[in-house]
Amino acid sequence: MKIVIPGGTGQVGTILDRALSAAGHEVVVLTRRPAHEREVAWDGRTWGPWTEEIDGSDVVINLAGRSVSCRYTPANLRAMMDSRVHSTEIVGEAIAAAARPPGVWLQMSTATVYAHRFDAPNDEATGVIGGSEPDVPDYWSYSVEIARAWERAQEVADTPHTRKVALRSAMVMSPDRGGVFDVLLRLARLGLGGPVAGGGQYVSWIHDRDFVRAVEFLIERDDLRGPVNLAAPRPLPQRAFMRELRSAWGVPVGLPATRAMAELGAFALRTDTELLLKSRRVVPGRLLAEGFDFAYADWPEAAGDLVRRRRGDRDRAGAEGALVSGSS
Repeated sequence: MKIVIPGGTGQVGTILDRALSAAGHEVVVLTRRPAHEREVAWDGRTWGPWTEEIDGSDVVINLAGRSVSCRYTPANLRAMMDSRVHSTEIVGEAIAAAARPPGVWLQMSTATVYAHRFDAPNDEATGVIGGSEPDVPDYWSYSVEIARAWERAQEVADTPHTRKVALRSAMVMSPDRGGVFDVLLRLARLGLGGPVAGGGQYVSWIHDRDFVRAVEFLIERDDLRGPVNLAAPRPLPQRAFMRELRSAWGVPVGLPATRAMAELGAFALRTDTELLLKSRRVVPGRLLAEGFDFAYADWPEAAGDLVRRRRGDRDRAGAEGALVSGSS
């Protein structure tokens, strides 16, 4: 199959490109700064030669959008909104204009669309959409509005010959450098991976290999459309999540942090506390109902695998460095 991935140079795009290319598919990545073979220039806003890649493709997986790893200033929130909505609109226009449109358009969305809650999990059928929760910062509702506008842009696109799926993804856990797992593991290794603000807020996540398998599942199942939660079936409180991560690496303790301490840490990391404090209790109702089998349904096993792969990468890098040093 020919698979086009707009915005495919980030962590999730790299995971998909690597796996889908290894499976024998022709993968084309649309990016603002093409630097490698199979990368084609686009700006996420305007028409251009990139549209020729979509015409005749089999699958489009749109991941474009400004990173959420930033301070949630009004300007950054607006950039998140605009980059997601405009890129989705222009992808929809390219599919609509194609002489041979793709069979399926998978559009990235986010589990952040659901409400901050502790009492029950959010699936696609009964989950509560956020934006009106009491006792949370006002700007959290804007994050939900970004997610809703993102999905609306795909929903209203006039693409009658292309099946549309919105990927309400939880955090994708991968041993690659620069991803969310990398950040959390670094905190754990420094002894800072304890409960944050009590640690009762739920963490939803998905192992990178299950993420790829779920995408492949949704491509193959031509009867599935609309929002689909991409999350492991058993989210867990942050205190337990970090405890299992520390255990996998072999760190005995993790210092707790108050909300105020989390604010300081987020400021230092140039990110936002919503990523730490919002309770994302999201479960994959539709995937489970359709028979998808998670290879990593529980965090202890997933964390163990990710740590082993991370240590394997580190050991290989060390061995390669020793070979270079010995030959010089």
